[in-house]
Amino acid sequence: MPDDQARLDETRSWLSKASQDLRAAAHDLQALPPLLEDALFHSQQAVEKALKGFLIWHEEPFRKTHSLEELGEQCLRIDSSLTPFIDRAVPLTEYAWEFRYPGEAEEPTLEETNVALAVANEVYEAVGARLPAATRPEPPPG
Repeated sequence: MPDDQARLDETRSWLSKASQDLRAAAHDLQALPPLLEDALFHSQQAVEKALKGFLIWHEEPFRKTHSLEELGEQCLRIDSSLTPFIDRAVPLTEYAWEFRYPGEAEEPTLEETNVALAVANEVYEAVGARLPAATRPEPPPG
């Protein structure tokens, strides 16, 4: 597969956004009190964007969706070794909307939030390990 610059740039852009979401989730957990709902949202977004970056690299079109199951299934058709990561990430899908609007959602726990962020980091690293190094964003300064 040729390393076409536009595809490289677009993949890196998706992974950069995923990395920013991971940083935002970690930052949310440092707030006093921690911003658990926001950290969960950013954890889901990090996984979604990492998977979309993987699909972009492999020139696999995807529809506009927050479904980690749908995106994950597309990724698994390309690389089935992602199965354990996708399986752990699918439940994070609900965080794309569950706490974004007023309603009856139960307050998340710190443990739940820490697990979600750990899963998001694992998926991001697993995806990155399966892509060329040039697709990885530059680390943040500091």
